[in-house]
Amino acid sequence: MEKTWRWFGKKDPITLEMLRQIGMEGIVTALHDVPNGEVWTLDAILELKNYIESGGLRWSVVESLPVSESIKYGGKDRERLIENYITGLANLGKAGVKTVCYNFMPVIDWIRTDLHRKNADGTYTLFFDKIRFAYFDCFILKRKNAEKDYSSEEMEQVYALDKTITEAEKDELIHTIIVKTQGFINGNIREGDQNPVAIFNRLLALYDGIDKAQLRENMKYFLERVIPTAEKYGVNLCVHPDDPPFPVLGLPRIVTSEEDIDWFLNAVDSPNNGLTFCAGSLSSGLHNDVPALAKRFAGRTRFVHLRSTDVEKNGNFVEASHLGGRGHLIELVRIFEKENPNLPMRVDHGKLMLDDIHKSYNPGYSFLGRMYALAQVDGIMATVRNEMALKTFL
Repeated sequence: MEKTWRWFGKKDPITLEMLRQIGMEGIVTALHDVPNGEVWTLDAILELKNYIESGGLRWSVVESLPVSESIKYGGKDRERLIENYITGLANLGKAGVKTVCYNFMPVIDWIRTDLHRKNADGTYTLFFDKIRFAYFDCFILKRKNAEKDYSSEEMEQVYALDKTITEAEKDELIHTIIVKTQGFINGNIREGDQNPVAIFNRLLALYDGIDKAQLRENMKYFLERVIPTAEKYGVNLCVHPDDPPFPVLGLPRIVTSEEDIDWFLNAVDSPNNGLTFCAGSLSSGLHNDVPALAKRFAGRTRFVHLRSTDVEKNGNFVEASHLGGRGHLIELVRIFEKENPNLPMRVDHGKLMLDDIHKSYNPGYSFLGRMYALAQVDGIMATVRNEMALKTFL
């Protein structure tokens, strides 16, 4: 696998020189200064590509060329936005950037309720608490009929939480779920926006009447329009699984399981219509057998995110060690090295640790935690390659 690193551009405190020193080969990044829906020009792409190459690295993966909300819900300006997307895709192909990761999650990207869950060893990680999320849904957003999405036992816990939760904790939930995990990834809401709850509710309202079947049709329409350009320029589009892989906030999720992945790959059956295999997102759903999914879809995987989660029976989940958890990364590396070698891979959501604890990195993207995870995964890859070489020799 090619070792890559998610880098947030020239303003990222983690420099290309630092990444060279820890053995990086490729960069995963985007034109983060371009607003959602606007055209990625060839000049802007080449400028960033040349900058990366001047640092001795290559731009391996775009993560991401964002799919505008109007494309997802089928708004009046969908055609214009798809045309802009096609232009950007073509320009990436002309520039020689051939792998594009994107997602089709409505309104909200990855969701956590705690960005600084303290581990027993003093490090910090990301955590999803289902009851706190339900409280956010029912008592902060006040989404109509939200309580119907939770069991009676869960709602009892939500009502109990309402008696003890502080205003500061409510504000932290809002900042964590709506702002902090969204703003740095071309999100719909950014730091400094006034009344993020009202903005968020307006975004949710755009999807009134959009169920799973309709969202699937909108994704199929998008793929039918953009895949011919991807084929023409040799660009691999690879969708990221939903995180977490189940419906939230009354919104449908359509990349959550084996059946979902099989559906979108067959909806537009092209080798340029592929999967970003995120072991962390997939493993946070108890319904998913992650190694089995890797075996089935290795041939259509174009990019790999190696992280893992531990999931409790009540649905809570936490980022796990890259050597443990439901992601089974050791087995995944064996599968991908055998079935589809040389894929770009990046470690994801490293622990917040040591001198990084008081630095303002994006959530899940600290330097030392990811470097530690990379060392673990690098060892896994070396071991797997050695296993394969010994089998060939014997």
